Amino acid sequence: MRAVPTWIDKVHDRDKVEQCIYDLAFKPDGSQLIVAAGNRVLVYDTSDGTLIQPLKGHKDTVYCVAYAKDGKRFASGSDLYDYYTHNDSIQCVAYNPVSHQLASCSSGDFGLWSPEQKSVSKHKVNSKITCCGWTNDGQYLALGMMNGVVSIRNKNGEEKVKIERPGGSSSPIWSIAWNPSKDEHNDILAVADWGQKLSFYQLSGKQIGKDRTLTYDPCCVSYFSKGEYIVMGGSDKQASLYTKDGVRLGTIGEQSSWVWTCRVKPDSNYVVLGCQDGTIAFFQLIFSTVHGLYKDRYAYRDSMTDVIVQHLITEQKVRIKCRELVKKIAIYRNRLAIQLPEKILIYELYSDDSSDMHYRIKEKICRKFECNLLVVCSQHIILCQEKRLQCLSFTSIKEKEWLMESLIRYIKVIGGPPGREGLLVGLKNGAILKIFVDNPFAITLLKQSTSVRCLDMSTSRSKLAVVDEHNTCLVYDIHTKELLFQEPNANSVAWNTQCEDMLCFSGSGYLNIKASNFPVHQQKLQGFVVGYNGSKIFCLHVYSMSAVEVPQSAPMYQYLERRMFKEAYQIACLGVTDSDWRDLATEALEGLDFDTAKKERKKRGESDTELFLADVYAYQGKFHEAARLYKRTGLESRALSMYTDLRMFEYAKEFVGAADPKNTRMLMSKQADWAKNSKEPRAAAQMYLTAGEHLKAIDIIGEHGWVDMLIDIARKLDKAEREPLAKCAAYFQKLKHHGYASETYSKMGDLQALVHLHVEARHWDEAFSLVEKHAQFKDDVYVPYAQWLAENDRFEEAQKAFHKAGRQSEAVKVLEQLTHNAVVESRFNDAAYYYWMLSMQCLDIARGKKEEMLKKFKRFQHLAELYHVYHSIQRYTDEPFSSHMPETLFNISRYLLHNLTKDVPLGISKVNTLYALAKQSRTLGAFKLARHAYEKLQDLHVPSRFQESMDLGSLTVRSKPYHDNEDLIPMCYRCSTNNPLLNSQGSVCINCKQPFIYSASSYEVLPLVQFYLDKGIGDEEAVSLIDLEELSVESGEGYQNISEHSTNQAFMVEWPDGSHSSVKGT
Repeated sequence: MRAVPTWIDKVHDRDKVEQCIYDLAFKPDGSQLIVAAGNRVLVYDTSDGTLIQPLKGHKDTVYCVAYAKDGKRFASGSDLYDYYTHNDSIQCVAYNPVSHQLASCSSGDFGLWSPEQKSVSKHKVNSKITCCGWTNDGQYLALGMMNGVVSIRNKNGEEKVKIERPGGSSSPIWSIAWNPSKDEHNDILAVADWGQKLSFYQLSGKQIGKDRTLTYDPCCVSYFSKGEYIVMGGSDKQASLYTKDGVRLGTIGEQSSWVWTCRVKPDSNYVVLGCQDGTIAFFQLIFSTVHGLYKDRYAYRDSMTDVIVQHLITEQKVRIKCRELVKKIAIYRNRLAIQLPEKILIYELYSDDSSDMHYRIKEKICRKFECNLLVVCSQHIILCQEKRLQCLSFTSIKEKEWLMESLIRYIKVIGGPPGREGLLVGLKNGAILKIFVDNPFAITLLKQSTSVRCLDMSTSRSKLAVVDEHNTCLVYDIHTKELLFQEPNANSVAWNTQCEDMLCFSGSGYLNIKASNFPVHQQKLQGFVVGYNGSKIFCLHVYSMSAVEVPQSAPMYQYLERRMFKEAYQIACLGVTDSDWRDLATEALEGLDFDTAKKERKKRGESDTELFLADVYAYQGKFHEAARLYKRTGLESRALSMYTDLRMFEYAKEFVGAADPKNTRMLMSKQADWAKNSKEPRAAAQMYLTAGEHLKAIDIIGEHGWVDMLIDIARKLDKAEREPLAKCAAYFQKLKHHGYASETYSKMGDLQALVHLHVEARHWDEAFSLVEKHAQFKDDVYVPYAQWLAENDRFEEAQKAFHKAGRQSEAVKVLEQLTHNAVVESRFNDAAYYYWMLSMQCLDIARGKKEEMLKKFKRFQHLAELYHVYHSIQRYTDEPFSSHMPETLFNISRYLLHNLTKDVPLGISKVNTLYALAKQSRTLGAFKLARHAYEKLQDLHVPSRFQESMDLGSLTVRSKPYHDNEDLIPMCYRCSTNNPLLNSQGSVCINCKQPFIYSASSYEVLPLVQFYLDKGIGDEEAVSLIDLEELSVESGEGYQNISEHSTNQAFMVEWPDGSHSSVKGT
């Protein structure tokens, strides 16, 4: 552990008097630091120590500060933002982490305040409170007091647990802290008193372990965010780091006065100290990795006081609890050395089993050592102290010492007999030495110009790999001192312990594997390579070690390309796939390296000598001898494969004979393959047919368009062979021979495919004849037919086809599009017709949704009539001649305007309608109506072609009488009321609201009255009554008398407005 100062500040008042830092508090996100200094509260930026703002408001010394968990407010000192005050100075404050309830403690009482409560509940105590703290769940508050008592209270202030320290009032409790770890099963309280003791308690008051003796008076205790470490400071003028169990790990920062307060920045490794002389010191703690590796065993430090040994292959782990700071770790074979502050422990395995993970203490060296590196051998430990190496026995006797000419940068045990192991040492000046523990003289292997960062030696001790300070990996021949090759971007290197010529190095996020002098094979990897064993690479990433399985295929193929079969075999033994093994055997046989090929077969479990000899004969060109051996070993298929691969089909036929039809067909198929590859497709097709492989034959014939051969095959095939028949039909379809395709589908009985064929070919008559016999295919025919009609602009036929197919939505959609197009193109008569068709379709489908469809029916009928009428207006205004009489145009214009009182449909022009009405009104003597129409036109945008005529007509009509021709006034045939020519209520009587019924040709009001029959009168009886010749009406009584025959009849008439009239006849 190393503490690096980040920033330091010293607080003075205006008179340059040092101000004691009594308390500190971090904002929960760690961005700001609140400091209690004198009678001020200071706010610092934690990133660089900048003073953001000094806060004033306290009259006396500020002893405490605390931040709420949500970061929205903080409390300070004895004057809490005027919410309430104590009779004595406030000694400590603490926010509840859950409810944000604030505890404020003084010499004689403590108060609990929360934002939801207006009043503050205060509770008396019999001793001065020096410190306080809430549990993680916010349920309990611990109070530390001057009389040596810790009182644990609930949220209401009631005491639940009382802890009395042995020293009593002579050991005042000066600081307490709850462990914030979520992994702990119980709430753990750390208590520091001025009896120079550190103790731990459960929430129940039960003490955990024994008191930890301190050598100073503690003033502050603070946990790291995850609860793994404790920071304490006090009268020893320094802050110290402890484990969560109270084991001291080291000094964080030495100061010139008492450390009165210390805090850990949330979720980080930063610590801040506040001192009596006003110093605020901010430190970053750097925890270095302490570990050791030997082959597949990795030992590392955990929680600063434990050692975990991990077997990288089996993933087994064992934890060794040392209960002291672990400073160094070394591992070698069955030995494990752990350096503690005052001693070195030597462990050994219980047994020689390679998977054994049980260690026991072998020796203890009870001496304090200062060293940079530690190495353990079978009978010695090696201490590295800058330039000096010391070899000590396990009984602490110094046996050897070596003094180097430069600083030692790297040291590693490279093996050897017990008591005579060799060490590989790299120096800062670039020298690389080999030292034997039983030899006082170091051997210089070579010397380079750059400093050494990492070293490793190959298994045969003939090559040396070095990573220098420029991140370059250099490989030397130890005997000749020659530089064999070098590679850039390396931070660590390791030789493969099972292969002499293979090494790996890591750097820049990549793993690089190099075999011999071949190019480097790269793959992504985070971390440092520390070992390479077979196909496993051991990688250290941050604090975790992992074994990465790396396939050796790439280097094996590199050797195969150079025809270095023996080396390739060695690589394959490290771990490759089955296909890689087969490729190795094949390449070795082709290269006539029979020894390697035989080894490969044995590796795969094949021990048949005759089979191997047959392969050898085959690769030597002795094919007939190989075939005989294959047959003897029962592998005739290999012989056939050999002959067919060599295109020796005649020899293959002789070998097979006529005994096995299966082999004959297989041989014929192989020969067909060869003919196909030899660009002889017709011969290949014939051979496939002979071999019974119709699908392959059909593919060849179809691709080349040989229709005569294809139809011959289709006619010869049985109808049960559906797949080849379907393929024939598909090729006929592709080649536009629909008749042959139809014949094939008919043979198969595949009616659906036949329907699709006719549809695709646009043979609609054949498709319709099929639908007549098989109605289930109606959708398959009529829907594409309708789409085809629509694509060819035959929309009306398309609409009928959709309707016939039961696709009402598509039919309606086509009609709506036709209608829209007709309106846009000013074909209003067509639009009327299409709307009428839409209404008829709505009436046709008005079954499940009757009301909705009937509403649409009426709407479309209404629109159809409007567009039909407007067609005449449009022709009158746009064309020079009109076929309609003035009275007809007059009535049409009135009818149209009566129906345009609300919304005007698309395409209908109100200007054209009013213009036609004005002209015809003037002609027929309806001058009042004409003047009204001209006035209405003044408010609208009139086309320029009408402007002169409109202005002239408007002036002319003013010279006429202001009344309408009485012959034009419409009368209601129900109530005999005269109605105005233009009615704002629409086409209804202004008196009785009876709708007018118009002539379909002249649009005059017809003398018709709509009525509803009373219950009990049928349609035939009503018609017979209406047909009576004599009809008299008594208008005063509202009776209608109908008489012709001797019978007396009467019926009640219900009018559309709901009124009733009695009708009787004699």
